[in-house]
Amino acid sequence: MKNFFANAGVRLGAGWMVVAALLFALMGVFVKLGSATLSSVELVFWRSLFGVVLIGVPALARRQRFATPNWPVHLRRGVVAYCSLLGYFYAIVHLPLSTAVTLNYTSPMFLALLSVLLLRERLRARALAAGFAGVVLLLKPTLAADAWLAGVLGLSSGLLAGWSYLQVRELGRRGEPEWRVVFFFALVSTVGGALLIPLTGDWQVPDADAWLAIAGVGLTATLAQLAMTRAYKVGSKLFAANLSYLTVVFSTLLGVGLWGEPLPPSSIAAIVLIVVSGIVAGRR
Repeated sequence: MKNFFANAGVRLGAGWMVVAALLFALMGVFVKLGSATLSSVELVFWRSLFGVVLIGVPALARRQRFATPNWPVHLRRGVVAYCSLLGYFYAIVHLPLSTAVTLNYTSPMFLALLSVLLLRERLRARALAAGFAGVVLLLKPTLAADAWLAGVLGLSSGLLAGWSYLQVRELGRRGEPEWRVVFFFALVSTVGGALLIPLTGDWQVPDADAWLAIAGVGLTATLAQLAMTRAYKVGSKLFAANLSYLTVVFSTLLGVGLWGEPLPPSSIAAIVLIVVSGIVAGRR
């Protein structure tokens, strides 16, 4: 009976992660659609504001506590994750969807490196070397096409996301509920966008098509965050982390199907190297 419930938890966590992976891939689609009229900075702002409302209003209705003694960790995580999101959205707008998503999903590799440097955990050198070889292979056509800034920012989003996950791990150890972790991330990102947009001069009133894209980005991103957090909470963390790479698969299929994005053998090989490296590096 104990094994039955344990296996049920693994299956439930797997199901939530598959849902999260699909929603994250769809978020990338809406980001590309919204980039026709909005900048990546604006898209991040609206995505974050949508999350504040979608999570904050129900929390207020249920009279849940927003106050927390862990606000410094929330703030630190929020700032790092916001910078990661800016780089990620910029990469999605300017690179093939599969490339941008794969670069962001180097986060487990960077998380493993940071865990070695900060937490003295074991270094999986071969896996990381293979993964970074995949990064070089994936970025080679990007740099040749003078899209180096998008490539660098996409890779930076993976580094910052890995750093952000260290903060999420810390918040989980301190017993923070999943809704509060996602809410404060959205809140910090919204405030960051409100401060950054006037400096960039990107502000404009969205038209009808832009509003549809904004709603799509906000809804898919917020639901994906919640589904991912639930997957890690109720299931096997290792299994859930491995399944998260389905986002790369879904994004690749959507990019090819919707925009006919090229997928040469070198890119396929690079994606496989990065995904396998991330899976191996993420094992504890």
